[in-house]
Amino acid sequence: MSFQLSRRSLLAVVASSILSACTQVPKPGLEVKAADKANKNVITPPEKAPIEPERKDEPAPKLDYATIYGPVKDEGYDVPAVEFGAIKPEFLRQEVAYATGEPAYSIVVDTQKMFLYWVLPGGKAIRYGVGLGAQGRAWKGRAVVHWKRKWPRWTVPDDMVARQPHLKKYGIEAGGMDPGLSNPLGARAMYIFQDGQDTLYRIHGSPQWRSIGKNASAGCVRMLQQDAIDLYNRVRGKTPLLVI
Repeated sequence: MSFQLSRRSLLAVVASSILSACTQVPKPGLEVKAADKANKNVITPPEKAPIEPERKDEPAPKLDYATIYGPVKDEGYDVPAVEFGAIKPEFLRQEVAYATGEPAYSIVVDTQKMFLYWVLPGGKAIRYGVGLGAQGRAWKGRAVVHWKRKWPRWTVPDDMVARQPHLKKYGIEAGGMDPGLSNPLGARAMYIFQDGQDTLYRIHGSPQWRSIGKNASAGCVRMLQQDAIDLYNRVRGKTPLLVI
């Protein structure tokens, strides 16, 4: 009898131990190991520094020259469109890279290349094609745009009248030529002074668009009418000017 009780007691202990093992809460250390085991085949890629996208200089946007050089209604005048397709592309208005020691918002006229630059910050400029004075009458140096005028009168200086007597009717004594589409100074004029004196040279619009890129004026700086209007709107106060 005692043997049977002992055997029963032993079986009860074994069963209790098995049941206890099935319901045992795992220790924290085992929990971590189990997680490690479960994730042992998961590969975490190493962190990498972000890759900078390759920097490329974006091409300059194509300008709508049909609009830029299209007809303009201005101050009661109808400025005709320019046949820009007949002008060399380099003489059309465009923003360009331009390294210069001149300050931003000043003007540089390059007489060799027939360009006028409106200097911008950051090594850039707006470039315009121009027509310049004939050989022997072109000038160079530093000056200022002292003042400016819309649809100016054209007053022929005496030295030009001496060379071309037929212009006497537009001379100083006659009061000059009235503003208008046929006026050689065009839609805008910017008056160039040097050492406080009027040089009698001008930056101005011209109805003769075929003269752009050529030595064809009496020493002034000719621009396409639409370009002269654009530059006029940018010039403020006494603007520095360098002619090289």
